[in-house]
Amino acid sequence: MNVKTLIAASLFAVANVAALSAQAAPRADIHKVISIVEAKGDGCGVIDARMTYLDSKGQQQVLDYSKFGDDCQEGS
Repeated sequence: MNVKTLIAASLFAVANVAALSAQAAPRADIHKVISIVEAKGDGCGVIDARMTYLDSKGQQQVLDYSKFGDDCQEGS
């Protein structure tokens, strides 16, 4: 096996593992949103946010995520 074949096979294996990891991410089972809190941000930049919710079993869960600020102007 030559070096190019070995490198290509390694990259293919890494790409497959990354794809499987992304698919294995748990999905949020949101039954009722309790609150959404967003960090203060200027303009259209990325800000941190936190959603507190009840899942279908009535358990309170917290989801931290990033999002664009609400001050984005369409077309700008």
